[in-house]
Amino acid sequence: MAIDASGVKIEDRPFAQVREEAIDQLIMNYSHGVISAEAFERRLDIATDAKSHQELIDVVADLTLLPDNQYQQQRQRSFSPQYQAGNDTSNEKILCLLSSNQHSGPWLVPAEIKVINVLGSVELDFSEAVFQHQHIVIRVNNWVGSLNILVPEQVNVVSNMFNIIGSSNNSAPSMGERQAPQIVIEGYSILGSLDVKLKRTMKEKLSTFASQCREMFGLNKL
Repeated sequence: MAIDASGVKIEDRPFAQVREEAIDQLIMNYSHGVISAEAFERRLDIATDAKSHQELIDVVADLTLLPDNQYQQQRQRSFSPQYQAGNDTSNEKILCLLSSNQHSGPWLVPAEIKVINVLGSVELDFSEAVFQHQHIVIRVNNWVGSLNILVPEQVNVVSNMFNIIGSSNNSAPSMGERQAPQIVIEGYSILGSLDVKLKRTMKEKLSTFASQCREMFGLNKL
């Protein structure tokens, strides 16, 4: 059995922890060429959709290669938010009137962002952002406009919006750890829309990470 069964019984361990362990073993074995790309994708589907401990045990039962220190370090770099130490307390104000505004790439995130959007379109993409603060507040005044916020899996998002004939949709699950950045969205939207979602699904990110590991260990990409 590839998953460590010593100590606490598998069925008594936190399910999310066992799933993560199974996925790590899948990526480790795929990145070393032990299983094919087709087998990896098939097993990854099973692991991400699994509802029981036994499914996770079975999907890696024939794999013996375990994640090493090099793999763990690469995983930490890939799945941890980017922080940059600093004492920058400046805030940012985005005014969008009958136009569009986009923040993306490795931009520095201030502690507070104020968005005034009138008949415009604003997109804030945090997927490659560099965080200077753990707690970030986005204050929104949205009039007949659209605000799209894209976040990575390791960032937590809380929405406290007040809508008047408008809509707010937060489809980004809070999957970050206790020390992860938390984005709080507050304000109002009149005849406008707010959409918060993941930039990529977890499966897409895991597949990308698997490709990075294959390169790191000297194998070709997917």
